[in-house]
Amino acid sequence: MALLELIALEKCRINGGTFVSAGGNEYAVFRLTEPDRVVITDNACPHASGNLSSGAVEGGVVTCPWHQWKFDLDRGVCLHSDHARLSRYPCTVKDGIVYAELDVGAANSVNHCSVKRNVAVKPMSSGL
Repeated sequence: MALLELIALEKCRINGGTFVSAGGNEYAVFRLTEPDRVVITDNACPHASGNLSSGAVEGGVVTCPWHQWKFDLDRGVCLHSDHARLSRYPCTVKDGIVYAELDVGAANSVNHCSVKRNVAVKPMSSGL
């Protein structure tokens, strides 16, 4: 498993998405509250490649700004189609930096990580 440094947590919009280009890929980093967590997805909407990081987020659901498709960030599912799912990546927040945990087949294995200041955090199970 490789850790890819993405962004300082303090630069992430609270209850919103932040665009990050790293390692030749584009990611959307969502900093959510209640409970505090970070969800990392591909930035391209699986429906028509819209910019998910600029979508509105409400109640843990992001709305793609292009066609208003909605995705549950914690489960990765589309609320409009069973065929569209988000690619999500396990993550770690360490010393205020968000890292994506990249490994072959790792997308969707864990959907988010807890946010605690200056503490390395193991990803939470996807059963939440």
